[in-house]
Amino acid sequence: MKRFSSILLLGVLMMVVLIGCGQKSQQDVVDSLDKKLNEMDSYKVNAKMTLETGDEPQRYDVEVWYQKPSYYRVELKNASKEQSQIILRNDEGVFVLTPALNKSFRFQSDWPENGSQAYLYNTLVQDILNDSAAKFEAKDQDYVFTTNTNYQNKNLSKQSITLNKKDLAPEKVSIMNQDMKPLVNIEFSDMKFNASFDKGAFDMERNMTAAQLEVPVIAATNEPFEVVYPMYEPQGTGLTDEKEVSQNKVILSFTGEKSFTLIEEKSEAALETSTPVTMSNGEPIDLGFTMGIMTDTTISWHYDGVDFFLASTELSTEEMAAVARSVYGKTEIK
Repeated sequence: MKRFSSILLLGVLMMVVLIGCGQKSQQDVVDSLDKKLNEMDSYKVNAKMTLETGDEPQRYDVEVWYQKPSYYRVELKNASKEQSQIILRNDEGVFVLTPALNKSFRFQSDWPENGSQAYLYNTLVQDILNDSAAKFEAKDQDYVFTTNTNYQNKNLSKQSITLNKKDLAPEKVSIMNQDMKPLVNIEFSDMKFNASFDKGAFDMERNMTAAQLEVPVIAATNEPFEVVYPMYEPQGTGLTDEKEVSQNKVILSFTGEKSFTLIEEKSEAALETSTPVTMSNGEPIDLGFTMGIMTDTTISWHYDGVDFFLASTELSTEEMAAVARSVYGKTEIK
């Protein structure tokens, strides 16, 4: 009888231990994430990103490499438009590469530490650690955190981050506006922690050359391009003039309470790639569909074979970014 009681007691204790091990608290998971972030040397991950901010969803393939302490390589690819961009950070600075145009820009920037980045595991974890009021839910296979964000686009105010219970790898992220409507959805795959990289994996010239083998430099054509209009205009401001400078260039003037100018020109590939343009007073800005370059009074970007230049002394940087992100209404110049 005594032996039976001992066996029964042991069984109960084992059940308690097993149940206890399977029920981590929010603080337990946060502590594990903090530890993982500090101990992690590198990672590789792929993702599918969908933007729900336009008339139709825009889908992108994203590949991310990270190596401690601060090397990053992010490749953004829109397969349907056969265009790609690469964002690099190494000892020389932060680079934005557009291989199809032979163009590269270099910044002395804190990117990506200066804000949230939906496709970077580091900043997702940091957002969780920084939000003491984050909501937490433990599901059968996942942990889900709902946190505040620190995006340049203030309309992206909340995010839902789903992590695999097994190794805390990211599974998906939904970024939402104040009404909790998802505007950006990302699904991750093939996460490899402590991945190894070849020498030069984060080198600018090597990445440019390798990317151009996949997507050749665009050739000059006489085909017309499409003029693209902003779907967002500040209140009291509207389009008052549209000047076609040439078949390849148009200037749109918006006047009113907060005037601005938008110049659109068919892209031409640069002849040299060895010397990147250094932006002493610029910062890379994530426009969602592409990376742009922002100063206090301008934003420039390339998309779908067209160079865009937005300038204003009356718009705030946040308002300029909102206008730039909304540029997708089209009509063709003949």
